[in-house]
Amino acid sequence: MESFPVINMELLAGERRPEAMAVLRDACENWGFFELLNHGISHELLDAVEKMTKAHYRRNREQRFQEFAAKTLAAGEKVSTGELDWESTFFVRHLPVSSLADVPDLDGDYRAAMREFAGELEKLAERLLNLLCEDLGLDEGYLREAFRGSDGRPTFGTKVSSYPPCPRPELISGLRQHTDAGGIILLFQDDQVSGLQLLKDGRWVDVPPLRHSIVVNIGDQLEVMTNGRYKSVMHRVVAQTDGNRMSIASFYNPGSDAVIFPAPKLVAKEKIKKKEIYPKFVFEDYMKLYVRQKFQAKEPRFEAMKGMAIVSSQPIPTA
Repeated sequence: MESFPVINMELLAGERRPEAMAVLRDACENWGFFELLNHGISHELLDAVEKMTKAHYRRNREQRFQEFAAKTLAAGEKVSTGELDWESTFFVRHLPVSSLADVPDLDGDYRAAMREFAGELEKLAERLLNLLCEDLGLDEGYLREAFRGSDGRPTFGTKVSSYPPCPRPELISGLRQHTDAGGIILLFQDDQVSGLQLLKDGRWVDVPPLRHSIVVNIGDQLEVMTNGRYKSVMHRVVAQTDGNRMSIASFYNPGSDAVIFPAPKLVAKEKIKKKEIYPKFVFEDYMKLYVRQKFQAKEPRFEAMKGMAIVSSQPIPTA
């Protein structure tokens, strides 16, 4: 059985760079997921964010979740549990304008830690996009520029989730299977409680919880931009009977009015092999469709976007 792709980013600075880049390529083309070690975010910051996130859940959200859980389990088969997720979440926007100050129940230390963490993740996302350009043979900075909306910035936000113990995991999922709509997703997950799985070759594979790692997965937009060379893949969270799984997923996405389409260089390379199967569209239009179809296959979404008129003030990158 293949082992889950793990990339030690320190290797990118030495003689083993080709080896690390080969793992990155295989992960993006055949897994849609990989895990980063020695990514440059300090262990002290990661530990602080984890500690504060878990404390915040216990203090502000646990009671509300327990009330939801009791009602859901009491309803049993009468409730459509196939349309529910066993999770407690809140969302923070970082770009283009931060909403961190508007989240009502975060204390000052937690806000400061999350602000610092988001800054580190933004730098890591941009570093990764340049590595992907290198792998794809695109000009340095192409993907980063393609993500920028008319204001010159991507959209970037974080979903903070807790997946508490579930006494009936056969009844309800932690999070239903889906692909992610956006660009590149960076996940800081619990290293003690597992549950995240991806679909590979028709079977569900566990994403291993590794201490101080960042899990990365490919979103729908990168699949389009790479003309299908990289793949967004179905993934889910399986409810567990023991442990409360922490998940901090940060989404580095295109600007809302960014025009998304396959990189011309990649289309030219593959013209003989296959037709262009991905549409050109405005990211915001895709998101409107995704909100309604998140837990469905991505291919009908791509097909639906082919008929959309493109209205954007964003210059279209060509290199």
